[in-house]
Amino acid sequence: MNKETLQTIVADLREGRTPALSVEDFPCFSEEALEGNEHVDPSYLDTVAAALSEADIPTFERALRAMDEGDLAWLGFKIVYDAAEAVANTDNEVTKKYGEQGSADGEPLVFFCNDAKEIVASREPSPRDVFQMKDVTRGPSMHNEQFEGLTWASAPLFDQVRVWLLGASDAASEVAALADHVGFAVTVVDYDEAYVSEARFPRAQRIVLPGGNFDALADVACAPEDYVCVLTRGHMFDPEGCVWATGHHAHYVGMMGCAGKNDRVHELVLAAGASEEDWERVKRPIGLKFGAKTPAELAIAIVAELVDVRYRQRYSEEAIERHEKSLGR
Repeated sequence: MNKETLQTIVADLREGRTPALSVEDFPCFSEEALEGNEHVDPSYLDTVAAALSEADIPTFERALRAMDEGDLAWLGFKIVYDAAEAVANTDNEVTKKYGEQGSADGEPLVFFCNDAKEIVASREPSPRDVFQMKDVTRGPSMHNEQFEGLTWASAPLFDQVRVWLLGASDAASEVAALADHVGFAVTVVDYDEAYVSEARFPRAQRIVLPGGNFDALADVACAPEDYVCVLTRGHMFDPEGCVWATGHHAHYVGMMGCAGKNDRVHELVLAAGASEEDWERVKRPIGLKFGAKTPAELAIAIVAELVDVRYRQRYSEEAIERHEKSLGR
């Protein structure tokens, strides 16, 4: 999310102007995000913008403060496609009851919600609305299709975690697709343009190293909060990948491979100047353990582990325990 966009919206509302809301700023309204949903299309952003008023300024100001504070928070959107249905009570016999009132009204709404379930909006939501508004924290809405007449979307106010794929292997191609799908920003690095192609990595940032090897990886930098997956083709440059990732103190480093190969990589990593402590930081083999063998199966194992690492990084032990208990686990 761009802070300047939110600041411009606040300025427009103060001056009585209708803000211009774009899909680029709110990708939850993109054709890709809405694919298969016949109830809403990107033009609904114009409906949202037209419904905004000075009363919505506190919502956007709270969003700006969340960005300044690094809060885990979202801007949410109530999308109404049938006002009569939206306000009718459509509770069923299975789920929890939310009273005799359906949605509070049949109008679109922009609201703020963070992981602490604080909600800021220009109008009072109904109990059923609150239930769905809180679910934006499960990104974007876990029960957005539960009630007729309306649906929900959200835009995170925090940055995506970046995942580096060192090596444009078949497994890396599968990982890129899945990681993007679950909300990671993906960068793939290799020296062969034929493998680092748009066809194989259509939504990833692609870096082609010169020289026919990984020597130029030293000229690239990752951030300490990034995740690194060492998946080089044929494992030829796994040592360079591990040294680079641990040298940049990446939050997570994982490497694919068998025990015998990894022993040799261990020797080469130490010979390159890395420490035993650096080596122990490398998760090997990468991914959750459940019998994955093919590139697609390995991708599921790897991305599942990335999701788990992100989950444990973002939430306290207390919050995780509470969530697990709510699921009956």
